[in-house]
Amino acid sequence: MLIPACKAKIHRARVTQADLNYVGSITIDEDLLEAAGIGPYQYLNMTSLENGTFWRTYAMAGKRGSGVICLNGPPARHFHPGDTIIILAEVWVTPEEMATLNPKVVFVDEHNKITRVESHALIPHPLA
Repeated sequence: MLIPACKAKIHRARVTQADLNYVGSITIDEDLLEAAGIGPYQYLNMTSLENGTFWRTYAMAGKRGSGVICLNGPPARHFHPGDTIIILAEVWVTPEEMATLNPKVVFVDEHNKITRVESHALIPHPLA
C-alpha cells in the first residue's frame, strides 16, 4: 500500500508571472527546487492565499537565482503576479516510510529568495 504525503513545501512564495498560452506546469527558480528536493516534472500542489484556489501540476526548472514562480496554462487564470502561494511537493510512501517522513520547508522572502530551510518536525505548532 502507498500513501500520498507531503515531501516538501515552499512556503509563501510570490507569483512573479502567469502565462496562459504556455502548455502547462509551474516554472520555479532552480534554487528553490534544489533546496526543497523537488525534481523537474514532479507533481506539485499549489494553493493561493488570495483566493483559496488549489491546483495540481508539474514542476519545470526556471532560471537559477531569478526568483521566478510562473503559473503556466490554465492556472494562469487563478494565480496572478503578486499572489502569495504555498507549493507542496507530493510523494507516495509506504506506511514504514511515512513513520519517518520529515518534509523540508523552504521559507522565502518577498523576492522568492531563500531565507531558511527547516525540517517540518522542528517547526512547532502553536496548538501542539
